[in-house]
Amino acid sequence: MIFKSINPFSQEIIAEHEVLTNGELNQKLQLSERAFKKWRNTTFQERADKMKKLAHVLRANKEKLGLLITNEMGKIVSESISEVEKSAANCDFYAEHAEQMLKDEYYDTSFKSLSVYDPLGAVFAIMPWNYPFWQVLRYAAPAIMAGNVTLLKHAPNVIGCAKAIENAFLESGFPEGVFLQITIDIPQVESVIASNIVQGVTLTGSEKAGSSVASLAGKHIKKSVMELGGSDAFIVLNDANLERAASIATQSRMLNAGQACICAKRFIVTEKVADEFSALFAQKTQLLQQGNPLQQGIDMGPLARLDLAKQLSRQLHKALEQGAKLIVGGERENCNFLPTLIDFVTVDSIAFQEETFGPLATIIRAKDENDAIAIANNHHYGLASALWTEDREKAYTLARRIEAGNVFVNSLVRSDSRVPFGGIKKSGYGRELGAVGIKEFMNMKSLVIE
Repeated sequence: MIFKSINPFSQEIIAEHEVLTNGELNQKLQLSERAFKKWRNTTFQERADKMKKLAHVLRANKEKLGLLITNEMGKIVSESISEVEKSAANCDFYAEHAEQMLKDEYYDTSFKSLSVYDPLGAVFAIMPWNYPFWQVLRYAAPAIMAGNVTLLKHAPNVIGCAKAIENAFLESGFPEGVFLQITIDIPQVESVIASNIVQGVTLTGSEKAGSSVASLAGKHIKKSVMELGGSDAFIVLNDANLERAASIATQSRMLNAGQACICAKRFIVTEKVADEFSALFAQKTQLLQQGNPLQQGIDMGPLARLDLAKQLSRQLHKALEQGAKLIVGGERENCNFLPTLIDFVTVDSIAFQEETFGPLATIIRAKDENDAIAIANNHHYGLASALWTEDREKAYTLARRIEAGNVFVNSLVRSDSRVPFGGIKKSGYGRELGAVGIKEFMNMKSLVIE
């Protein structure tokens, strides 16, 4: 079987990648097992030296790697290069902080008691195409700094990125098998999860994929972390700085052509300021230039695949049939989808109920702040939310009422190496990043010495 990399803008086939045979896959699993036996016994300093080198390799090749990202999944080159830089920074962060995060923890007892953190084995990662470097380095840097090894199944349209990441690890001096990309198809996933070396599974992807993989992980009693769908609420109250809120709304919804789980998707605005916010949002959306992601002056490239563009068109047309009003955009040619804004969306609309993975922003009008919070919580996803108000005390109180794994006040929702990130409800479970994230795939072992 062959996976094809298709340039989303030109629709040209740029590479083909053969899927591993079951025999080849078994050899990879054996290599991972051998690598773990040695890697787990290395010191934090040895790991940190290599992780720092990896950060250097990524930065030194950021233009080449950025171009690879753009050619495989379509985001504009400046965003691709920024993604590589952010990935490198995450490597630096865990190189510098992993040892402190995993230090022994002592308890106040009459005898000696403590917890120590031991690596488990291989973390099997199933990663998406939308941030093909960041999503990988986000989990891999802490997992490897903790003494684990990893096996990566990347999305079929970004296998070139997967191979480039593996090469960067090898160039940085990591032993073969510490980071392995495996080009496999869905029927081979269970055999990887079932293997003895795999002791943890992490997935970033759709709700459907998460449900399937989490079921397999549970079947084989392997711990899992799931970051799944999102339909993030962006709540604008009467006293918000509307100009600033509209600017960040445009950035949040249209970054990466709207293809991010943490993009704001439901813009819930109190009635008193809804007309003004809608006008500002429309004005800023109309300024965006969509087109060839390699061309200067372009703000947004194509969607990553034709099926994704068709799905977004279907959702848009259905929402308009259900009573939403088209304010900006709405046109599509192949994977090129113009930045689009619709208003007067209701909670029954497909644009509210389903995740819209692309540059489609939806405005929902709320009576007041309590109604806005209720509308935000009236959803099966709970990944992240944004809240806009100039009253900081009220913001703290309302943020505690929002049902999401993350709430950002007067700010762009984003992931940060220092801060745990993850969702609730159908958006998944577990956390990545921060000290919490590095401990997800560790054996927290209690020691009691009388």
